[in-house]
Amino acid sequence: MTEVIATNQTILVVGGGISGLTAALEAAETGKQVVLVEKRPFVGGRVTQLYKYFPKLCFPTCGLEINQRRAKMNPNLKIITMAEVTDIQGSAGDYTATIKISPRYINDNCTACGDCGNAVESEFDNEFNYGLGSMNRRKGAYLPHSMAHPLQYVIDPRIIGTADAEKAKAACKANAIDLEMQEETVTFKAGAVVWATGWRPYDANKIQPYGYDRFANVITNVEFERMADPKGPTGGRLVRPADGKEAKNIAFIQCAGSRDHNHLLHCSRICCMATLKQTHFVQQAWGDEGKSTIYYIDIRAIDRFEDFYQKVKANPNVTFIKSKVASITENRTNGNPVLHGVDVESYDRDGKGYLRYATEHDLVVLAVGMEPSIDKQSFPVDIQINEEGFIEPARKDGGVFAAGCASDALDVNRAVQQATGAALRAIQVVNRVAGTEG
Repeated sequence: MTEVIATNQTILVVGGGISGLTAALEAAETGKQVVLVEKRPFVGGRVTQLYKYFPKLCFPTCGLEINQRRAKMNPNLKIITMAEVTDIQGSAGDYTATIKISPRYINDNCTACGDCGNAVESEFDNEFNYGLGSMNRRKGAYLPHSMAHPLQYVIDPRIIGTADAEKAKAACKANAIDLEMQEETVTFKAGAVVWATGWRPYDANKIQPYGYDRFANVITNVEFERMADPKGPTGGRLVRPADGKEAKNIAFIQCAGSRDHNHLLHCSRICCMATLKQTHFVQQAWGDEGKSTIYYIDIRAIDRFEDFYQKVKANPNVTFIKSKVASITENRTNGNPVLHGVDVESYDRDGKGYLRYATEHDLVVLAVGMEPSIDKQSFPVDIQINEEGFIEPARKDGGVFAAGCASDALDVNRAVQQATGAALRAIQVVNRVAGTEG
């Protein structure tokens, strides 16, 4: 059974991505007791799925390693993975939280040796790689990724009760596999709550004119990010999902579903920068043979990112076309996606109208926007939400504070800053409770 020792001096952090982990660590390092609840089997969130950050093109692994070391060293922080908050009752300074913990079927004896994974035969789509690529399958006993924290394997519940599960247990020399684990429900007190459930990529299947659901060589920016990673589904090779051929002529479509009354009303702020970054992946893979074409409405490279934008713009292998792509079809002969639209900065031969295009590319990358991971109706506590689905800073929210992308579409740097502020506000709530009780 999972034991949680908590009082109204405890801060509950919901979500263990970069924002939740930041808020939890900042609060715990001031001496506050913190319980962090994460629904995935590991903390770190979508940052763990990034290949590189913009604008420095550095790797997330350094920052992740530092945060994980901070978490391991801090006795004030308790992390519970594979868990979700199902209910929060009470008010600021006196909440009662209920969490549901799914069985991992692996206990703390796990040494991450991998023997269980080698023993099982069943395979499933790899969620970490967004199900993309020929190397995207994972075993029924698996380590979510190489830097997972906690560094423990997971047994997929779909193999429980099968011979594969017994093979995994028999292979484990550390006696770490417990096939009798059950779902748990745990209730504990908290004085304040930091809601850091992060974001999810907008569902590209909903953007019908772009054919994501029909054309294999149309993918999303998060999928492309995993593809570029040497530890990703294709070993870092930029290839077409349809046939595995090299993808050297790549189109990036900005605002795919964003700033659109039919989809997301808001600008997700990071999509332009993510695409500018990803043109570097094309150059890294193919040198001058790699060609990137960016179809955009506006390029939003604010403040410190302007220099990065100008460097990409100066690259002769990157072309910018000011256009909202109208539709995508497919050349059935070679599988190339064909983009259709109007270039609003070019004119046709007669100079009488804007230039219409029907341009083929090897691969199309949709820069889909960010939306909150939790729908309004799924929140276990009454909270004020704006029309985009993000949590508003409002008095009625009491001791519940949004952190990172639960509050707005933010890049990693701004999400970390915002999460630190959320931690401070939560600390102030429990400090007031402590002062009242004293």
